Order: sequence, then C-alpha cells, then structure tokens
Amino acid sequence: MDISATSAAPAASADLDSDAYDLAIRGMTCASCVGRVERALNKVPGVRSAQVNLATERAHVVAAAGLGIGALREAIAAAGYEADPLDLRQSAPPKQTAHALPDWWRVAVAAVLTLPLVVPMIGLAVGAPWTLSGWLQLALSTPVLFWLGAPFYVAGWKALRAFSGNMDLLVAIGTSAAYGLSVFHLLTGGGAHELYFEIAAALITFILLGKWLEARAKRQTTAAIRALEALRPERALVRRNGKDVEVPVGSIAVGDLVVVRPGERIAVDGEIREGRSHVDESLITGESLPVAKGAGERVTGGAINAEGLLVVATRAVGAESTLARIIRMVENAQAAKAPIQRLVDRVSAVFVPIVLLIALATLLAWGFATGNWTSAVLYAVAVLVIACPCALGLATPTAIMAGTGVAARHGILIKDAEALEIAHSITTVAFDKTGTLTEGRPQLLAFEPLAGPRDELLRLAAALQQGSQHPLARAVTERAGADGVSVPVASDSKALPGRGVEAVVEGRRLYLGSSRLMQELGVDTAALSGRERALAAQGRSISWLAEETDGARRLLGLLAFGDAVKAGAREAIAQLHAQGVKTVMLSGDNLGSATAAARALGIDEVRAEVLPADKAQTVAALRGKRRVVAMVGDGINDAPALAAADVGIAMATGTDVAMHTAGITLMRGDPRLVADAIGVSRRTYRKIRQNLFWAFFYNVVGIPLAALGFLNPIIAGAAMAFSSVSVVTNALTLRNWKPGAK
Repeated sequence: MDISATSAAPAASADLDSDAYDLAIRGMTCASCVGRVERALNKVPGVRSAQVNLATERAHVVAAAGLGIGALREAIAAAGYEADPLDLRQSAPPKQTAHALPDWWRVAVAAVLTLPLVVPMIGLAVGAPWTLSGWLQLALSTPVLFWLGAPFYVAGWKALRAFSGNMDLLVAIGTSAAYGLSVFHLLTGGGAHELYFEIAAALITFILLGKWLEARAKRQTTAAIRALEALRPERALVRRNGKDVEVPVGSIAVGDLVVVRPGERIAVDGEIREGRSHVDESLITGESLPVAKGAGERVTGGAINAEGLLVVATRAVGAESTLARIIRMVENAQAAKAPIQRLVDRVSAVFVPIVLLIALATLLAWGFATGNWTSAVLYAVAVLVIACPCALGLATPTAIMAGTGVAARHGILIKDAEALEIAHSITTVAFDKTGTLTEGRPQLLAFEPLAGPRDELLRLAAALQQGSQHPLARAVTERAGADGVSVPVASDSKALPGRGVEAVVEGRRLYLGSSRLMQELGVDTAALSGRERALAAQGRSISWLAEETDGARRLLGLLAFGDAVKAGAREAIAQLHAQGVKTVMLSGDNLGSATAAARALGIDEVRAEVLPADKAQTVAALRGKRRVVAMVGDGINDAPALAAADVGIAMATGTDVAMHTAGITLMRGDPRLVADAIGVSRRTYRKIRQNLFWAFFYNVVGIPLAALGFLNPIIAGAAMAFSSVSVVTNALTLRNWKPGAK
C-alpha cells in the first residue's frame, strides 16, 4: 500500500530483491503510445513488469534491486517520450504562475486563425460564393499546423523514428497530406476549389479542442485525490515547554502535543490527551455525522474539530499518517491497469499499422478507380483522422479513476484495479462474525435473579467486578453505569484464574464466575437451568452469582453476555440479497448459537466451529463451488482467509495486517459498506464496457465510412476529437454514485 518513488530512491516493494518505481510520462497521446512505452520498459534488463496508464500519464515499474531509475528514463527517451521520477506523496498538479498563459490559449488562437478559412465553406453551403485568396489561406493555415500543431508533428516523427505508430503520426500524415496537396495546387495555378488548407487547419483545431476538453475532464476524475490532499493543513500549534508555538506540520515529531482549536483541521494522527469535542471525519471515513471524541480516543489527521479545544499526542505524521496512506492507496489503484485493459493493449499494438494500410488501400483504390487522386487523398486523410485510438486508451483508466475516487469519498478504499473489476462479479460474501457483524466486545445482555429485584443482582455483580480490566468485568460495570445503579465497595477481592472472582460486599461473601466454579463450590444451579439453556442457544456466555452464608453456598442469579450485533448488519445482509449475492457466516461458536445468530441476521449459510487456522480452507472450499467469493474480516487471523478469497474486504477498524492483505478496505466498521463496494464496482464495470463499446464503435463505423468517401475530413476530425471527450465524460458520471445504489 505504500509504493512510491522519488528521484532519490526507489519505493519499497513486496520482494526484498526488487524495487518499484513510479514515473510521470510526458508525450503520450493514445493507446498505441502506452504499448510502446511498456515494450520499451520491458526490454530493459532487470525489469520484471511495467504498467503504463494513459489517463494518469504514469508508469509503474517493478525491477531487480539496484537497477536504478536512469536506465528506465533512457529506455523511455529512446522510445520518443520523456519521464520524470514521481513522488506519489506530492501528486497535486503544479500551480500556474501568475504570468503563465491559460491552458486553452492554443485552442483559442487556432480557432481565430481557422475561422476565416471555414467561413467560405459555410457560405458555399448556403449559396453564398465567398472566396479567400489562396496565399491568405496559406498564411492562416501554416501557423496552425506548424506552430500550434507542432507537438503532433514532433511526436509523430519520434514514433516514426522508433518504427512505431501513434495518434500523432496519423494526425501528422493526414494534415500534411491535405496541406501539401493544397500547396501543390496553389503553386501550379489550381483554382480555389482545389485548395484544402481549411481541412488541415480545422483538423488541428478540432484535435486541440478535443485534447483540451479531454484534459479538463481527466482533471475532474482526480477530484477525490485533490480533495484528500486539501485536508492536509500546512501549519499547526504545538505545545512545547508549556507554550503553544505555531510550526510547519512537517516539523512535528511523534510524541509532540498538538493543540487543535475549534474549527481547525487536526494536523496529525494521534490520541486525545485533553478535551472533548465532536470530530468531522466525513472526507476520510465517509461518515456523514460528527463523532464524539474524548481523552484516550484516537483522531485522524485531516478531520475537523467542531467545538472543543483538544490536545492531541502525535502517533503518526507525514507519509505514515492515515491520510497519506489513503491517498497512496487511491493513487495506486487509479494508476493500475485493469485486466480488461489487456484486450485494448492487444488491439492497440496493431491498430496504427492496420489503419495506415487501410488509408493506403483507400488512396490507391479511389485513385486508380476514378483517376481523381485529389479526392483519393482526402478520403485517405479522413481514414487516418477518424481512426486515432485516443478513446480506446482512455476508456478503461478514466472509469477506474472516477470509480475509485467516488468510492474513497464514501469510505471505500479500493487497493487495485483488479479488485475493482473482480468485485462486480461477486456471488458470495463470507463474513467473519466477531468484529465484522458484531461489535467485537462482550456486553451484558441479560441478568436473571433467582429471587428479588434485578437491580440488586446487577449492583452486587458490579461491586465484584470493580477495578478489573477483564472484558466481561467491563461489560458488567458499563451496564451498571448505564442503568444508573449505585455500586458498593468490595473488599477482600480475589481473582480465581479461569473461573471467576470472589469478594466481600457489604459483609456478604460473594462469588461470580463460570459453571465450573459453581460446581467446585457445590452451588445448585438447577432452578435457572431452563433459562441458561435458552440463553446458551442464542450464543450467550453465562456467569453465575452465588453467596456463602454460614458455610453454605446458594445461587443468587445468572448473567448472560453476548457480542451485540452491529447497527446496520441486518440491513447489510438485506442489501446483499437485493444484489443477488448469497451470504455465509464463519464462526468459531457451536452450531446452535451460530445458527441462531445467522437466523437473526438473515444469513443464508453458516459454517460453525471454524478455527481461525481453518478459515482460509473454508473460503477456498466456497470458491471451489464455482462461486466468486469475497471475504470480510478485521483481525490478524482473518488475513489468510482474505488472501484466499477472490476479493478480500477488510474493516479499517481492525488490524493493519488485514488491511494490507485485502483488496478493498472499508474505512468505517459498517457492514453496509460491503454492498456499497460491490455496487460501485458494478457501476464502474458498466461504464468500462460502455466506454469500450463507444471507443470501438467510432472506429468500426467511422473507418469504413471514411474509406467509402462518406466522411468529410473535417467531420472525421471532429468525430475523433469528441470521441475521447465523450468517453471521459461518460466515466465522469460515476461521480454521481451514492451509497445504496446498485
């Protein structure tokens, strides 16, 4: 989860004998460029894998330890592109300087120069014979092609030198053909109807416009990352030597006390030492309501302190903070390549050469068939322009970026593109019970006196448990506090290891413990045995309270403990069923209690008495039944099962081991997020398929029309430019996804 690279050193990787590098690639324009960069990187000795993403303009390379980034940059440069080391922790786009030109200036200047060339065409269509001098047409179109459109020619030349092809080469050949034909006719005295300067200029203008719109849309797909980065405050108050001093956040060290005033963002991950407040963590966890926090509780950097003054002891800063790890995880997922992209890569590898052959065939067929070589050139130009594979390269990564971004905003962190793609086909979700469907800590759910008032039983039991840190003891004292019961002081308290506790309360010697303890003491529990069996069938743990009087011991009552079901657990199971997903509960409890808990939640299938070491085998067995299985857990012992599943889903409220193993991390301990994770995956996958359909549709329909002479080159250029824009815009509709949607 922490893969990143800087110019100084490679990132840590999963293997000790390999390094991982992330590079920013400049000059890529289409899917063919992606394939060329990947091939160049994979040819470098020592490179084990290379993934290049057109939408993020990044490359992720895993190479033998010690290879060095220089060899990678040289290989990319030889392929005709430029590369710089990328620090994923500093991924915000560079700010424009005050004197920098806006990014739309090329489009605006090209439009101003092209408009006079296109207006006569419009006039001709409405019967107005407007004409423009051929030399003036040459003067207007030349700067559009060779100044504003120079990047296309430079990149196309680099591709040609590398014996490869890309969008730029197609554009350069097509516009050069139209421009060259026009210059030839101008110099040989051809008429105005034989000049096609407007076609060459309009093509460049449309492509520049499309690229600008595409870049704007792509920036919106990274809005989630920028929103997370905006949560990082630059300065904070630190208490040193009794004084509060404002310092840069980068200078804060673990252990420093950070003072957070009302309305400020918390600068670090830490633990509250002083104060109480409500904390808004919505942009980190997706939780819409502020959460009450007090001394001893943890807070996350980037959250907003509502009304109280807090003093926070720093536990993590910088790259080790929760916010930094979230940003890295989302960036890594957005930069990764989904399995479905492999189809696109195979197509794009041969796409440009095939298009060049089709264009050549179009030129020769029309030229020899009609003898009109001018029309033949224009038809070939239309083929070259309509076929640019921009949309093909953007179809998958833009949807991945938008999908992982909107998921992160709602507290669902998707570790890689593969997890996002597989999650759409999940048919079965296996839940670990404790800590996932339940709160993970025991509560006193029932207590029954043999005789007398119920509060008296609770009062005496709480007195015995005062001062103990045992989970069951805390459950008793918390219930007493919640019920407002006054607890007396116990004396002569003695722990009975593995069995219970003994103490004197108000002159009475009392025992609280297990059935084994009652047997050792000779206490008869038959009077409440029926109630005990009923509670045990519900999965409750039973403790008994007894009193010793004159050497005889008698039963006072029983207490039943259980792990309360999480709020939203039943709704989560119902949502999964609505999605057509079956549910399985893995539990170490006996079959009776596990079945009772599953029935209450509406779970389809129960695997009871499953030891922690056997969870992975159980998940593997579920997969063996031709199911696509997701495993949901939060503990260290869940990690093997998470790895064994098709998709591992970890609760961020659990252990780091579980989160590192899982493909998806839920930032809140809310089981309803499982259905939401599947929902956003399904929506994203639908967008990927829609994008790929339209990307192929443009080419499958457009190329034959252009080859048959039904497409004007200007219309072909407009269609090519807006194909990319439509694909990215379609991906952006994912930003409207909300939890609860299928």
